[in-house]
Amino acid sequence: MKAVITLFFFIAAFLTSSFLYAQNAVDKLNVPGPILIGKKSHTLSWTSHPTADFYKQEYIPAGDNADKFKSMVMLDLSLGNFNLKEVVGAKIAELKKMKETNPIVNYEMFQKNGEYLLDFLLSANSPNGKTVDIVERNVYRYKTFTDKSGKKGVLLFGVSVRSYGNDIDTFLKALKTGKAVLLNEVAQFNIPAVSISK
Repeated sequence: MKAVITLFFFIAAFLTSSFLYAQNAVDKLNVPGPILIGKKSHTLSWTSHPTADFYKQEYIPAGDNADKFKSMVMLDLSLGNFNLKEVVGAKIAELKKMKETNPIVNYEMFQKNGEYLLDFLLSANSPNGKTVDIVERNVYRYKTFTDKSGKKGVLLFGVSVRSYGNDIDTFLKALKTGKAVLLNEVAQFNIPAVSISK
């Protein structure tokens, strides 16, 4: 079970593999978009189905650069008999480990109506390690999934917002006053019905 949970979060890990965006986006979850978050419309930009039990779809605003996005919505579906609390616990353990060497890493977890909400901050340094190149805030919402045939799993609905280089200080200052806005938008969002395309 732990190996499966680790795989689930390895695939859904920090700093999305945007170099893979060259492949065409094929909607496997019957959620073509657009998805409206924070008054921004996000359209389907990339999909992946690397294993029989895992699906990932990412959405960015029109005109945004997939390699250097500022806002992204994601839907991840992992099929299997998961314990939702253990899944979220695995992600928190990952963040705690990262925080040992990166003081910017921070997180808060909330639980409501059988779902979990995880709000966390990450960063990536320049190749020489002297400056912070990227700061990324993520709000992940985890819920159980059951399709019409009875297949079970975990559905992750997430929003990532990023800042780069000289804009990072402004981004972090804005978090202090406007942190609750994105958190509430994700918590209250009506997640589209997901069904797997054959």
